[in-house]
Amino acid sequence: MSNLKSNQKEQFVHSVFESIAPKYDMMNDLLSFRRHKAWRKFTMRRMNMKPGDTAIDLCCGTCDWTIAMAEESGSGPMVGLDFSQNMLNVGEHKIREAGRAEQIRLVQGNAMELPFPDNSFDYATIGFGLRNVPDLMKVLREMQRVVKPGGKVVCLELSKPTKNPFKSIYYFYFQRVLPMVGKLVVKRYEQYKWLPDSLAAFPDHVQLKKHFEETGLQHVEAYPLTLGIAALHIGTKGSAHS
Repeated sequence: MSNLKSNQKEQFVHSVFESIAPKYDMMNDLLSFRRHKAWRKFTMRRMNMKPGDTAIDLCCGTCDWTIAMAEESGSGPMVGLDFSQNMLNVGEHKIREAGRAEQIRLVQGNAMELPFPDNSFDYATIGFGLRNVPDLMKVLREMQRVVKPGGKVVCLELSKPTKNPFKSIYYFYFQRVLPMVGKLVVKRYEQYKWLPDSLAAFPDHVQLKKHFEETGLQHVEAYPLTLGIAALHIGTKGSAHS
């Protein structure tokens, strides 16, 4: 992707999330048929966090996953990173309500250039954000860089159903119905019309597993969820000697 196109995508995505931040959680329910919370619970089980574990949550949005990890870890410092200040403002309110303000630090930043040294966290996560970045390989490499040897890179993302008739039904919903819902519910048509476009260009769960492996991550697990409309990928960073 050229720098011009990359910058244009970055600016557009930023404007989308700045504008939909107040209704983002409600739209997540509509996007995922209210399944996103179940997917996150499944993800947390597969992550198997231990007390005191640390994590950075990229594209953290309104911080539901960041808070869930903070609660699971109990005491480990967490970082939530997002480029949309409006999303972080919503997340900050939730963090205070959850009593986790001391544990979670929010950073406005770029997922492709993480402002942290190598080997800083036990986990690097990204939920429903990887398809929105200009260069997903750059983000995956950054995630791998900032986790410690033996740490895990975790991506929960919308994916592509592969079997009909569900595949056809899903694409009709995603391409035709969802933008109209966005227009009715949050008065944002173009922003939600863009979402199916972002998914069309995104790799399916088999291709994304290969991308994880291309960055050097090991023991990569891929789990299609709910007939393939989402997928969980987990990769482990090797030791310095591997």
